[in-house]
Amino acid sequence: MKVAARSLSVRVAAAMVLLVAVMSIVIGALTTAAISSYLTKQLDGKVDAAQGRAIGALQNNGPPRDSPHGQDAGTVTVYAESSDAVGSVITADGKLTTLSTEVVDVLDKLTAGANSTVDLPTLGEYRVHASSAGPITVITGLPTKDIQDTISSLVGWEVLFGGVGVLTAGGVAVFVVRRQLRPLRRVAQTAREVAGLPLDTGEIGVTARVPDQLTDERTEVGQVAVALNTLLGHMENALDARHRSEQQVRQFVADASHELRTPLTTIHGYAQLSLHQGDPELFTHAMGKVMVETTRMASLVEDLLLLARLDSGRPLDSHPVDLSRLALDSVTDARIVAPSHHWELDLPADPIIVIGDEQRLHQVVTNLLTNARRHTPPGTTVTVAASLADESAVLTIHDDGPGIPADLLPNVFQRFTRADPARTSTAGGTGLGLSLARSITNAHNGTLTLTSVPHSTTFTLRLPR
Repeated sequence: MKVAARSLSVRVAAAMVLLVAVMSIVIGALTTAAISSYLTKQLDGKVDAAQGRAIGALQNNGPPRDSPHGQDAGTVTVYAESSDAVGSVITADGKLTTLSTEVVDVLDKLTAGANSTVDLPTLGEYRVHASSAGPITVITGLPTKDIQDTISSLVGWEVLFGGVGVLTAGGVAVFVVRRQLRPLRRVAQTAREVAGLPLDTGEIGVTARVPDQLTDERTEVGQVAVALNTLLGHMENALDARHRSEQQVRQFVADASHELRTPLTTIHGYAQLSLHQGDPELFTHAMGKVMVETTRMASLVEDLLLLARLDSGRPLDSHPVDLSRLALDSVTDARIVAPSHHWELDLPADPIIVIGDEQRLHQVVTNLLTNARRHTPPGTTVTVAASLADESAVLTIHDDGPGIPADLLPNVFQRFTRADPARTSTAGGTGLGLSLARSITNAHNGTLTLTSVPHSTTFTLRLPR
């Protein structure tokens, strides 16, 4: 059978009430035992005094038969000698009355020693003491009714006060526990608010938070609140990253489609033209344009595939690479391609060796030099410098061209970012060069940064040695 779930406040309050009840019972039992022991000791003193008076009366006048001799009401006295035993009890009006044979027989069986409690027929419970006075055994006892009445009254009051205490503790416990758990309910409310958000799609933004006044880490609730707020912050960052990734994928697909559509449209147009025209010269020209566009499209597809491999975390080759030689070869190629620019080198005497994929690092430097060539006018000076800094190898590419527009700087390393918003073929390039350069650098655990102001643009490539 499934047990119904109880709220934390009910369980804590019930535990407090149970604790108060148990403590009340324990305290009541110990109090009752202490009072009973105290009253019994007092009664034993009275029994001993009555025993002394009974023995004194015996020694002075023989066994008393018609006088209480100063004994209290209810006192029983038995004088036993050999097989003969007589006893009496003092009534409430102070008269001496002979005990019944049944009572005398019970008392006659007692042996001399410490006080004991016996139950006498028709008389009830007595506290008695037996001692020898020569050949005669004297047995004296007093009723325990007063003790029993006192204990019964005490138990009644304990039950009454204990019940009132338990009920009061229950009410106070419920009030205090609910008040103390109010911050926890606020934390749960925040969690429910976040759980109700559509987290599966779209941009989430900032979610609810537990108020700052409930985030005191010195308390247990505060620790839970801080942990929840931290979790919500991480969740927001993850959801924002997912949303940005989805947007980037959509933008990437749209941009790739746009870039591929242009050469495909050109190829399709020239193919139709060559089919409907019988001019050999026109056919040759059309095939040439088709080759140019297919080459451009193949380069774009290769760049996209390389970006996809880098995004998937595929490892690159790892071999010693002479960064100085790589820079020298790249600048030499650039001088041939763009002789109208001034290309300068600033390399140390000793080679700078890094571990990486030489082909991909060469692609990084080539892309950076190509970017400098395409976006600066003839006569621009481009300086390539290599150096060592701490545990890194640093390669800088600086030009004194017009610089990169300020509105383009934040997005310059994003895919398909180009200065020309129309993105026509005259813009030169697909807008993937700098994105590829940074992705390859990141794959080598390096960094690629940019600073640009008018007449001073510097790309800084930093790789671990």
